[in-house]
Amino acid sequence: MTATATRPVAPERLFAPRLRAMTVGVVALVSLIAFEALAVGTAMPTVARDLDGLSWYGLAFGGPFASGVVAMVVSGIWCDARGPRAPVWHGVGWFVAGLLLAGTASTMGVLVAGRLLQGFGSGLLSVALYVVVGRAYPEVLHRRIFAAFAAAWVVPSLVGPALAGLIVEHLGWRWVFLAVPAVAVPAALLIQPSLRAVVSPVVRLAGGAAARVGWACGAGVSAALLHYGGQQRGASAVGLVAAALAGLLCCAPRLLPAGFLRAGRGLPMVIGLRGLASAAFASAEVVIPLMLSRERGLSPTEAGLMLTVGALSWSAGSWLQGRLPAPGSDPGSGGRARLPVPGSPATLVRAGLVCIAVGTATVALAVWPAVPLPVGVLGWAVAGLGMGLLYPSLSVLTLELSAPGEQGRNSSSLQLGDSLFAASVLALTGAVLAVGSAPGPGSYTAILVLAAALATLGVVLAGRVVPAPAGSPG
Repeated sequence: MTATATRPVAPERLFAPRLRAMTVGVVALVSLIAFEALAVGTAMPTVARDLDGLSWYGLAFGGPFASGVVAMVVSGIWCDARGPRAPVWHGVGWFVAGLLLAGTASTMGVLVAGRLLQGFGSGLLSVALYVVVGRAYPEVLHRRIFAAFAAAWVVPSLVGPALAGLIVEHLGWRWVFLAVPAVAVPAALLIQPSLRAVVSPVVRLAGGAAARVGWACGAGVSAALLHYGGQQRGASAVGLVAAALAGLLCCAPRLLPAGFLRAGRGLPMVIGLRGLASAAFASAEVVIPLMLSRERGLSPTEAGLMLTVGALSWSAGSWLQGRLPAPGSDPGSGGRARLPVPGSPATLVRAGLVCIAVGTATVALAVWPAVPLPVGVLGWAVAGLGMGLLYPSLSVLTLELSAPGEQGRNSSSLQLGDSLFAASVLALTGAVLAVGSAPGPGSYTAILVLAAALATLGVVLAGRVVPAPAGSPG
C-alpha cells in the first residue's frame, strides 16, 4: 500500500481567476463613490456661481447625506430578503441617474435633485457591496478586500480634489459629474457574472421593515438639518442643531442593534466603536488645516500635505492589517485553520484606537509654536495608521457576527453609525469654532482633546467587541 502525497491547497487570492473580475469591479465602484464624494466639494463653488444658487449650497451637501441614510436602511432590508444583486444594480442605476441629472442641470434646484438621487444610489450600493463581500468571498479574504476598500477611499482623497479642480478649469464643472458614469457602468458589468453565482435564498421581509424605513427617513431629515445648522451662525444655528440632535436621538437607536445604548457586547460594540473612531478622526481632520494656517502660518497647500500624510498612513495600516494572521488562526495556514494561538478580535481594534488617541493628542501639541511642526505631522501619521488598522477590522467583525440573513441589516447599521456619529461631532466642532470673533488656540485644543477622549473611550470599551459567552449577561 503506497502513501499518496497530498499537495497543500493554495490559499485564495483576491485576484484569483474566479474572483478577479469581482475584485476589480467592486473596488472600482467604491473608488467612484469616494471620488464623487470628495470632488463635489471642489466643484461646488463654481456650480453655485454659474447656476446662481448660493442659497441651495448647504442642501447640495446635506441632501445626499440624508437620502444616503435612508438608502442604507432600505439596502440592508433588501439584501437580507432578496440578496445583494438587485440592490447593487439599483444602486448603480440611481447613482448614475443622479450624476447625469446633476451634470446636465440648468438650475441649482435640478442639480440638488440629482445630488439626492446620487446619494440614494451611493447608500444602496455601499451596503450591498458589504453583503457581496460576505457572500462571494471566503472568510480568509475578508480582511484583504476591506483593506482594498480602504485604499479605494484613500487614493481619491489624495488626487480627487486636485483632479476635480483641473476638470473644472479645463473642461467645465459638468464633467465632474458626467465623466463618472462612463466608468461606473463597466465596473458594474464586471461583477455581474459573479453576482449571478451568489446564492441568496428569498425570505420574507423582517417584521417592522416599514417602520425601520420610517425611522430612517426621520434620521435622514435630522442629519440634513444638522448639516445645515452647522453652517449657520448665532441663535438660529443653536436652534437648528438642537432640533437635529433631538431627532437623531429619537430615530437612530431604532436603526442600530439592540444593546447599542448600553454598550452591549458583540455587534452593538462594533457599531459603537466605528462611530467613535469616525467622530474622533473627522473632527480632528476638519480642524487641522485651519489650525496650521492660522497658528503656524502654513499655506493651504502645506496644510493639506499634512492631511495627505494621514491618508497615506491610513492606507499603510489597512495594508498591514490585511496581511497579519487573523486572531485565533494559524499564521502558517493562510488563516484557514482555527488553531489556539494568542490573539483576540479586540487586539487590532484596541491598537487602532490607541493610535488614534495618541495621534490626535500629539497633534494638539502642534497648536503651540514652541512645539516643532514635525511632531504634529508624526501624530497625524499615527492617527491615520490607527484608522487603517481599525476600519477593516470592524468591517470583518460585522460580517463574522452576522448570520447570512442579517448581513444587510448589520452592514447598514455599521455605516449608519459611522455617518451619524461623525455628523453629530462635526456639528459640535462647528459650534466650538464659531464661538467668539475668530477661533484661537483654545478652540483647536478643545476639539483635538475631544477627539482624543472619544478614541480613549473606545480603548476602554474595545474588549466588548468579543460577544459574551452563551448564558452570561451582555
